[in-house]
Amino acid sequence: MVPHAAGRVNMQYRPHMSQPARPQSSDTSDATPPGTRRAAAQRLKMRRELSAAAMELFATKGYEATTVDEIAAAAGVARRTFFRHFRSKEEAIFPDHDDTLVRAEAVLDAAPPHENPLDTVCRGIKEVMRMYASAPAVSVARYRLTREVPTLREAEIASVARYERLFTRYLLGHFDEGAHREGDDDPLLAEVAASAVVTAHNHVLRRWLRAGAEGDVEAQLDHAFEIVRETFGAGIGAGRATAETAPATVSREGEVLVAVARTDAPLDEVMRTIRKALKERR
Repeated sequence: MVPHAAGRVNMQYRPHMSQPARPQSSDTSDATPPGTRRAAAQRLKMRRELSAAAMELFATKGYEATTVDEIAAAAGVARRTFFRHFRSKEEAIFPDHDDTLVRAEAVLDAAPPHENPLDTVCRGIKEVMRMYASAPAVSVARYRLTREVPTLREAEIASVARYERLFTRYLLGHFDEGAHREGDDDPLLAEVAASAVVTAHNHVLRRWLRAGAEGDVEAQLDHAFEIVRETFGAGIGAGRATAETAPATVSREGEVLVAVARTDAPLDEVMRTIRKALKERR
C-alpha cells in the first residue's frame, strides 16, 4: 500500500546537471551494432521459449514435480542451454526482468535536466508495467502461479527489490547537499520515496492482474503516482527551480486562473500546479 503521511515530506534534490543526461532518441537501436542487437534478440527469444515451456509444465505437472531437464526438453534444447539463461527453474518464469531493469536504468540516465527526480523514477518503473502489459495472458497465468508457489513468490520479490535499489540510488544521488539540515536522514528519505513508487506500481499491477488484465492499466498507474506525489508534496523538488527551469506558477484575477510556465516545463508539473490551485480555490 502507498504509505500515508500526516504532512509533507521535506525532501530536496539537486538538478540533474550533476549527472548529464544522455542524448534521447525515439530509436536507440541505431547506436547498437547489428550483431549485438541480433544476439540480444536471440537471447531474449530463447529465454521466452524456455519460460513458456516451464509455465506449461508447471500448470500441467505442478511446480515441484517439474525438473529442469523436462523444461529443456520441452523447449527443444539441452540442459546446459537452460543454465546459460537461468540459474534455476523458478527464474524461468521471469525471462524479461533483466532487460527491463536495463531499460528502466536507461530512462533514469536519459532524464532531462528540468525533470523532477521523482517523476523520472515514475517513468522508469513504467517499463516494468509495459513488460507485463505486452503479454497480458502470460502475465495473468504467471501471477496465479506465483500465488500458489511460495518459492516463485520469493523469486518475484527478489526481482522487485532490484528495481527498488535502482530507484533508491538514483534519488539519493540527487539530494541537494547544500540544503541538507542537521538531523536529516537522506538515505532513509530516498529509500522511502523509492519504495512508495514501487509499492504504488505493484498495487496497481496486482489489481489489474486479479481483474484478468482488463482495463487501462497505465491510467490507473498515473492515478497511483499522483497519490505518491501528493504524499511527498512539492518539497521533493524544492530548490530545483532556477531562471532556466522555472516551474509553473499561478495567479488569480477575479474568477480567472492564470498559469505561467516555460515552454520546456514538464506537462505533468504544469497540470499538477493547475490542479492544486483549483483545489485551493474551492
